[in-house]
Amino acid sequence: MHDLYRHLHANPELSMQEHRTAALITDRLVSLGAETFSCGGTGVVGVLRNGEGPIVGFRADIDGLPIKEQTGLNYASRAMGRLPDGTEVPVMHGCGHDVHVAAALTAASLLAKATDTWAGTIVFIFQPGEETAAGAQAMVDDGLWNKAPKPEIIYGQHVMPTLAGTVGISRGSAMAMADSWKVTVQGRQAHGSQPQEAIDPIVLAAHMVVRLQTIVSREINPMQSAVVTIGTFHGGLKENIIPGTAEFTVNVRSFEQGVREAVLASIRRIIRAEAEASDAPAPRIEELYSFPSCYNDPAATDQLMEHFRSAIGDEEVHEIPPMMGSEDFGTLASAIHAPAVYWMLGGHTAGTFAADGHVPGNHSPQFSPAMEPTLSTGVRAVITAILSRIGWDAECESKSVR
Repeated sequence: MHDLYRHLHANPELSMQEHRTAALITDRLVSLGAETFSCGGTGVVGVLRNGEGPIVGFRADIDGLPIKEQTGLNYASRAMGRLPDGTEVPVMHGCGHDVHVAAALTAASLLAKATDTWAGTIVFIFQPGEETAAGAQAMVDDGLWNKAPKPEIIYGQHVMPTLAGTVGISRGSAMAMADSWKVTVQGRQAHGSQPQEAIDPIVLAAHMVVRLQTIVSREINPMQSAVVTIGTFHGGLKENIIPGTAEFTVNVRSFEQGVREAVLASIRRIIRAEAEASDAPAPRIEELYSFPSCYNDPAATDQLMEHFRSAIGDEEVHEIPPMMGSEDFGTLASAIHAPAVYWMLGGHTAGTFAADGHVPGNHSPQFSPAMEPTLSTGVRAVITAILSRIGWDAECESKSVR
């Protein structure tokens, strides 16, 4: 398992380009006797059958990020990749998807060798393109649930910068929906000494940015949650030229569909109104990506937490509040109206936390989960979740994961 993890960590691939990773996963699944097929481009599905019984799904995401690794590990990534626009970039498993794949493949191997402890069907989904919100939908669109048995429940996990050996689960909303747009503001170019000849898109866009921050504070009920972030702002090439355009990107997080729709409508209204107030052409709004809801079925969550407490420990299993981060995991379950449970896996030992309690988080170039007890706990969690549905009985399940 550790060798597999090191290999995955050193060889990440960008979203929807995970060809070598998919080949490795396929080879491992075939060696276990699983039925395998490609789905959604670089996605891989492995089906383990063991007689009659329930069908359970487990998903692991497989893509890396365009980040230059700065961990100093002797198995650090030196991989390079190309973004869709052709830009060459360094690639890193900066969000822990290497942990997810290593834990899922190890769990699959153990379950394939322990068929006397369970009966039914396990569908392992190795999903590409989570970071771009493209992969889950691509698999569904490619006929995932026409090709694979439809599970009665789907599980998933994600490593986080919390204490290794622990698991955190939210009841209901686990992660936020997310929407990202690129806004191109149209103006009229002129010399910096002749502002009367221009429609200044930088001033116009700046007004939009400031006004957008009032949506959450003045339009959303204080008892509801939303975040509006302007992540980039670009305009102009020279200090004495008023440019013809300016561009910014906006990211929105929310938990409730009504709040989501209200915030997005307000963003469009403000952008168009500010442009009209400046006598500028209508800005161009392009959707970059959209993440669905990641919702944990409350009853299934309560049930799984009891199994986790038995297998992992009472003190190591926690109910946690929902996170403003986002995931496309929910698409896999909602496509077949199945319940889902998604949990957070601790990734750092007490020794890897700084004196002030800080540790590099996901998407940091220094993100480096401790291999143990992170990986072993991840495997234990996967097996516990699956056997909670298809194990012969609770006693058999408890023995098989300890």
